[in-house]
Amino acid sequence: MNYKPIDLTKTYLITGSAGFIGYYLSKKLLDQGCTVIGIDNVNDYYDVNLKHTRLNQLKPYENFTFIKGDISDKEMVNKLFEEYKPNVVVNLAAQAGVRYSIENPDVYIQSNVIGFYNILEACRHHPVDHLVYASSSSVYGANKKVPFEETDFVDTPVSLYASTKKSNELMAHTYSHLYNIPATGLRFFTVYGPMGRPDMAYFGFTDKYFAGESIKIFNNGDFENDLYRDFTYIDDIVIGIERLIGAPPTDGVPHRVFNIGNNNPEKLMVFIETLETALSNATGRKIEFAKVFEPIKPGDVPATYASTDRLHEAVGFKPQTSIEEGLQKFADWYVEYYDKK
Repeated sequence: MNYKPIDLTKTYLITGSAGFIGYYLSKKLLDQGCTVIGIDNVNDYYDVNLKHTRLNQLKPYENFTFIKGDISDKEMVNKLFEEYKPNVVVNLAAQAGVRYSIENPDVYIQSNVIGFYNILEACRHHPVDHLVYASSSSVYGANKKVPFEETDFVDTPVSLYASTKKSNELMAHTYSHLYNIPATGLRFFTVYGPMGRPDMAYFGFTDKYFAGESIKIFNNGDFENDLYRDFTYIDDIVIGIERLIGAPPTDGVPHRVFNIGNNNPEKLMVFIETLETALSNATGRKIEFAKVFEPIKPGDVPATYASTDRLHEAVGFKPQTSIEEGLQKFADWYVEYYDKK
């Protein structure tokens, strides 16, 4: 184990601070007394009210500064680095979503490729102690070998979103090599929890139930060969990031990549049943989704399953939260937030 506690004297730049992971990480750092600069373009990919709710919980902190802006604006990014001189950068700003990338490719190149290039350039000209950035489990594509290990072949992405994340890893590797920028990429595995992204399945299923609609499950109704997902609770993700912030690459290798997943994949149908139970507990009445089964969608992969050995070896951490515990926290939040009692 090679990580240090968060350094309270440093300035932390969190891009995507109105987003799901960005909000929780910002709050965790602010609660400890860190100075946090948050940037987000607050786009309307999903309900902006949820983004404003997150931001409104960060704004009362005296040591939080929020800038509404887009990392694809190079001039703005450079000015931000010049003015605030961040010591640590955590790049979580990205256009998310596998299926959306098939319909709207332009925004993925703009945010995920050009935006990340601007961050790398800024780190080059304004050296930082550590650049941590979001990659994704989607880089593993349709790999059949499980669990996915960081050393696996990842040159066959099956969505543009995955391609942009693989591009981020290559770009970070090159900039680290050329300009000695300590950089760490994080391959997130299906993050969920309260105040999460409404475009994620568990959130969408819940929305549809309360709207009186059926849910679509893209597994052909094949329960024997159901989709597997490594669902990872938000608190576990944030602890992993926090520990890795304090453990920049050393030993002459300035760039590395880690999986952050639950190391315990669940069948999609088990996850859905657990969500039904959690919502039943939260509302005090039995909840069961009306289900429609359809073929798997282009860009989706049959299974995501993270090996977390490298993460554990580096910072002594493995995610701990069960889906029963995590989904109950989500259900309790959802029912209260949207007043569904």
